[in-house]
Amino acid sequence: MKLSGFSMAKNAHKLYYPLKEAVLSILPIVDEYIIALGNNDEDDTTKQDLLDIGSDKIKIIDTVWDHKQFPKGMIHAYQTDLAKEACSGDWLIHLQADEVIHEKYWDTIIRKCEQRLNDKRVDGFLFKYLHFFGDYWHLAHQHGWYQNEIRIIRNDPQIHSFCSAQSFRRIPDFDGISYRNKTGTQKLNVEALDAYVYHYGWVRPPSLMQNKTKAFYKSHRGQEETAKIFNTKPTYFDYGNMNHYHKFEGSHPLVMKDRIQHFNWGDQLHFEKGYVPDREPMKHEKMKYRILTYIENKFLGGRHLFPYSNWKKIKP
Repeated sequence: MKLSGFSMAKNAHKLYYPLKEAVLSILPIVDEYIIALGNNDEDDTTKQDLLDIGSDKIKIIDTVWDHKQFPKGMIHAYQTDLAKEACSGDWLIHLQADEVIHEKYWDTIIRKCEQRLNDKRVDGFLFKYLHFFGDYWHLAHQHGWYQNEIRIIRNDPQIHSFCSAQSFRRIPDFDGISYRNKTGTQKLNVEALDAYVYHYGWVRPPSLMQNKTKAFYKSHRGQEETAKIFNTKPTYFDYGNMNHYHKFEGSHPLVMKDRIQHFNWGDQLHFEKGYVPDREPMKHEKMKYRILTYIENKFLGGRHLFPYSNWKKIKP
């Protein structure tokens, strides 16, 4: 059995993505790691960061991002597909540039991939998620934060990245462009893994969090609309009242140790009782979602009502 890892990124270093940590988090268990790396800005050092790992398992594909051909975030799916298509493994482990796997799950991943290698009912595997928010010791758990996602897929040419690259679908006769078209697509049959993805996409210094948000908007709404939206916004992101988030008391992946030691924006986070940020509320901060979150935590043990589900779960 052969395992491949794959990711895509652009300006990961300057936008504070833990891409290097993502790669290192599964590098010991994969036979290769393919990265589609966009045309980074001159002041970005992502490519050198990856080369400094010094592993012959890592293959970098230099790409150019074309937002006009792939608008509304579809550039992310296209870039993910470029990396996927270069993989040669039987199973492909996809990590986004802000996702990291704890080493305690390596055995589970290998064992399950071996068990299902010849079981064609299984298109992939579903992971649970920990969404870190603001710092490395708080989790966003509220309604609206997805609890699961597909992160291992079979190496099948009909399986493609989907929409803005959050997930995957089977797309026969795919035209290579229409990543948001659901017509003719099929949800993957997946088995749930007892393993978590550690998602650090919302853990950045507030100024870099705002820069990352702008880059995200640019991919989805275009440069002109993004410029209008952020013209009156502050240069930093306000994480809001940190008391609303669950405390995390577990261990982080070992590869995150150095990054966590460099955490230095605690004085910009708000733990004051009753603090309300001077910005539009995020989705999970709105009253509707606060009520749903209360019901889920009080009566359902944290299980979400009407959860996001882009897959068909099969029993082992």
